[in-house]
Amino acid sequence: MTTKPTAVEFAIQPYLMFGGRCQEALDFYKSALGAEVETVMLFKDNPEPTPPGMVQPGFENKVMHCAFLIRGSRIMASDGCGEPTNFSGFSLSLSVPTEAEADKAFNALAQGGSVRMPLGKTFYSPRFGMVTDKFGVAWMVIVPAEMPQK
Repeated sequence: MTTKPTAVEFAIQPYLMFGGRCQEALDFYKSALGAEVETVMLFKDNPEPTPPGMVQPGFENKVMHCAFLIRGSRIMASDGCGEPTNFSGFSLSLSVPTEAEADKAFNALAQGGSVRMPLGKTFYSPRFGMVTDKFGVAWMVIVPAEMPQK
């Protein structure tokens, strides 16, 4: 007999690398989306020595690892090792219960970013839009609705 794994044993969670801007991103998501920071560890707080040449000089005060919640969903992040970021090929989908909350979240994420699809009514949602924030992270903001049945 097999047992069903728990969410703790198996989970897929986004892990974003901000190339030196992680603390700025944390502050932005706290302000824009009400993110709740669970943990932040700086490179200088690493209990094990960082291998030589792994991170850029001056990264001691950068974020080695952090975790934060947006509406109960955990996102993990880091400054990485100084490599450039390239958030492509995916979007984070943010589901909100009302059109007013969709407007608020979308407009906050758009500050300094770019709108890819303006918020509007679609056949699958009373409010849906796509935006890329100022860090290059793509977001889809949606008010879920019942899908039409065949």
